Amino acid sequence: MKKIIITQSNYIPWKGYFDSINMADAFVIYDDMQYTRRDWRNRNMIKTKDGVKWLTIPVEVKGKYFQKISETKISDKSWVRSHWDTIRHSYSKAEHFDEYKDIFEELYLGCDEEHLSKVNFRFMKKINELLGIETPMIWSSEFQLKEEKTERLVDICMKLEATDYYSGPAAKAYMNEELFREQNISVHYFDYSGYPPYTQLYGEFTHAVSIIDLIFNEGQNATKFMKSFKES
Repeated sequence: MKKIIITQSNYIPWKGYFDSINMADAFVIYDDMQYTRRDWRNRNMIKTKDGVKWLTIPVEVKGKYFQKISETKISDKSWVRSHWDTIRHSYSKAEHFDEYKDIFEELYLGCDEEHLSKVNFRFMKKINELLGIETPMIWSSEFQLKEEKTERLVDICMKLEATDYYSGPAAKAYMNEELFREQNISVHYFDYSGYPPYTQLYGEFTHAVSIIDLIFNEGQNATKFMKSFKES
């Protein structure tokens, strides 16, 4: 069996995203798709003393022009200092913040990438290392692909000799599963329910925040609150 995940890069994604990377044999970054506004590509949430807060990377968007995620550029580099200052102020009292402070400070203040995809990859790669995830990450741009949406996904799976394709539950609305079955590829959808709560600052618990919330609060125990590590 060979399990493949194909999805767009996100900025400091939540724990479910990293669970999907960990359970796969190969993770394909699908960044030759169209960039979408008000999505997870350039923003995510953290907890602060004033409630949940969005951290958003400012990017250039060219109107109605078809703009690939991989083509999307950062419009203002001051975001690195702003985001790091907000994170530092919000998590300085988290139990394990001091263990990871220098790592994340360098990730932010040392980031000079011009393209959003490269920024996301920079953070994803380091967080994978911190969590012990060894799944290879591959860019979809490395492949010559067909045009139709589902055919492109099947094409990638075939090129990687996949037996199983995993996707988020929202994909059920448009996925043509028959195209996968024709190539003997099984389709699966993630179930993001049932995550256990962990130690978290600032009142009522919320799951839908960046993985950094889990890392700063639980440190080396972070993977105990993720599904794929329990199954491995």
